[in-house]
Amino acid sequence: MPAAEFVEYVAKSLVDDPDAVSVEVQEQPDGRVIQLHVAEDDMGKVIGRNGSVAKALRTLLKVMSAREGESIQLEID
Repeated sequence: MPAAEFVEYVAKSLVDDPDAVSVEVQEQPDGRVIQLHVAEDDMGKVIGRNGSVAKALRTLLKVMSAREGESIQLEID
């Protein structure tokens, strides 16, 4: 499963308004940046207490990026 689809799937599973979830991928010279956009009310669910959910997502993306051989970063808006 590509990284962007994975992030979108996880985010839609966490939030109350899955229709408001959108994912954009930007190609950068040093790798890819995945931008996750969610509704303002769902921001806390995606970030988690003390950033635990966001950290877990970034850790999983780090594993995926090691497999693909390129850097993947996650930005949550």
